[in-house]
Amino acid sequence: MTDELRASGAIAIVADLSTVDGPARFIEEARSALGGIDLLVNNLGGGGDDELSAAFLDSTDQQWTQMFDLNFFSMVRTTRAALPSLLERRGGIINFSSMSGRIPHTAPLTYATTKGAVNTFSKGLAEEFGPQGVRVNTISPGPVRTEQWAGPDGFGAKLAAARGVSLEQLLRDVPREMGTTTGEFAEPRQVAALVAYLASPLASAIHGSDYAIDGGAIKTA
Repeated sequence: MTDELRASGAIAIVADLSTVDGPARFIEEARSALGGIDLLVNNLGGGGDDELSAAFLDSTDQQWTQMFDLNFFSMVRTTRAALPSLLERRGGIINFSSMSGRIPHTAPLTYATTKGAVNTFSKGLAEEFGPQGVRVNTISPGPVRTEQWAGPDGFGAKLAAARGVSLEQLLRDVPREMGTTTGEFAEPRQVAALVAYLASPLASAIHGSDYAIDGGAIKTA
């Protein structure tokens, strides 16, 4: 954890949320440290060990299982563990999906399918727990300039190497290839601002919504 985060009063808890019992342990430690949970942001996700493989016929049961454990079941288990406190405090849930949940050709099918499941899961939670005072919303980013894309050891660097191009060239190409009309990556601070807004009282009437922050890549209304 950075010094800036420590100075803000943030508490770091280490857990493997892709395991069966990791989420419950994480939530219990968080509840103990904080006295309760007002907001759950399910932001864990990734492409897995074989993120460059996009061909369905090349995928294995193990790859599918790992992807669902990481991107979907971690969210299910963490949400289940946090809901008693969220119901008590009439809190909120923000689930991170991806634009690939609606336009799956933009990612390996294993990854895109987990994000489609996240969308359905979020809608179902909103229907069940909205009447009990818990707001549930989803954020579906397109390409965001994180270390996963721009870092020397991230997914972007691996993809650039596989294509035989520089990382700088890849970062210029990706927004266009993903269909963004802005031609640019979103910045992490822009996504963080959306999280802060949805968590705030200003968004108290927003519930069951999916916010795309994708530079216009999703073309449907």
